[in-house]
Amino acid sequence: MCLAIPSKIVKIENGMATIDVDGVQRKTSLLLVEDAGIGDYVIVHAGFALHKIDEADAMESLRILKEAAAFVEKRGQDNIESS
Repeated sequence: MCLAIPSKIVKIENGMATIDVDGVQRKTSLLLVEDAGIGDYVIVHAGFALHKIDEADAMESLRILKEAAAFVEKRGQDNIESS
């Protein structure tokens, strides 16, 4: 399964962006996105920004991802406790 994460661009230098997701920063290539700027949200997969998305969609996607992660974590805890 592949997962693309909505990320906010906080810095751009030489075609590379520094992106931020909940305080975690990484470098990603902007090779595939023509008009990305600081403050924009992009979908990132495997080190490449794939396309821009609006902030509301980014926030909703991140909320859903956090809920899914919490569900998986709780389910794992429930399985450990029932063993």
